[in-house]
Amino acid sequence: MRRADDELFDFPFLAGFECSDHLLADGRRLDLLGSTCHDRFALRDYTRMAALGIQACREGVSWVRSEPRARSYDFSCAARRLRAAQASGVHVLWDLMHFGYPAGVDLLSPAFPSRFGCYARAFARFLDAHGDGPVVITPINEISFFAWAGGEVGCMNPFALARGVELKAQLVRATIEAIEAVRSVIPGARFLQPEPLIQIVADPAHPRTFRRVECDNLLQYQAWEMLSGAVWPLLGGRASYLDLLGVNYYPDNQFMLDGTTIERGDARYRPLSSMLLEVHARYRRPMIISETGTEGEPRAAWLRYVCEQSLAAMRGGCPLHAITLYPILNHPGWNDDRHCHNGLWGYPDVDGERAVHLPLRGEILAQAPRLRAERGRLLQTPAPNPACEAPAQ
Repeated sequence: MRRADDELFDFPFLAGFECSDHLLADGRRLDLLGSTCHDRFALRDYTRMAALGIQACREGVSWVRSEPRARSYDFSCAARRLRAAQASGVHVLWDLMHFGYPAGVDLLSPAFPSRFGCYARAFARFLDAHGDGPVVITPINEISFFAWAGGEVGCMNPFALARGVELKAQLVRATIEAIEAVRSVIPGARFLQPEPLIQIVADPAHPRTFRRVECDNLLQYQAWEMLSGAVWPLLGGRASYLDLLGVNYYPDNQFMLDGTTIERGDARYRPLSSMLLEVHARYRRPMIISETGTEGEPRAAWLRYVCEQSLAAMRGGCPLHAITLYPILNHPGWNDDRHCHNGLWGYPDVDGERAVHLPLRGEILAQAPRLRAERGRLLQTPAPNPACEAPAQ
């Protein structure tokens, strides 16, 4: 990773290691770092991705593992991966919370934001002591999805119902506490805020739902608006908290109110390039696609589509710096433990070797020079300073 805003990454693809560690409704806690064996084979995984040219990745610290007792921190799991990354020449962008949190933490309690800030400060001190490069932190992954899943429909921790907006406000407050805590230790740290990029499609047979669809589409921006202070200013948001934008985009991110997926090829399907340009027009911030991928044989074709649309958005002026292959490793399904064939590499053997999905590998190598060339052309124009420019309204 480079320090200058005008070229954040040397290679246009990042790797994303699935690291969810939240509780499910049946009482099970996920541990994707463990079930993919990435925690055991990090050095091999990083070496493998670096050999392909991928020099940076998204990783989860795991708050669950790192705070075994209240305000007592153990970053040994992250330390092993940090050493492996340093040995491989790989830069890690760290998620502080990827949906999971220690037992005893109440996300809806007034004490939660400051508790999260203490954890963020402790991790910043660890990085300051052991790291050796630019620091990029995601305080909380996908605030909007987390608030919906955990606060509105209760399908993951904290299993609340009809409290989604309340939970979103709590997560925003905690993010602000984390940013301030990290900056107090590492003033030059950068912050990535990933959110799902969605398009809800109206049903012409139900015109009375059109306003609801319009409102729900705008709600995807609410967390960013809260962080920037554009809405709910009493939360303490300001423009400098909205630094690097991440958009997470998958084949099922366009749908109708009843949940019906709008498939690519449908006349109602909105081009991804148009959606990226809309985000750029609203916020004028450096952006990455912070997650994208699909299962099975369409993996290469999906990446080709995302790259073509990214190139179109860049030609339209969108400062897109990288595309994150997420996940980079196959993993067990959240709810059924099935083997999800959605990564570039599969499950490991006893020595940590992983089979590669050759069509996806070929697509990465084919698209990388095109993305680099377009990014180089686009980034000759200096990006705006996120500390000085307020988000477009």
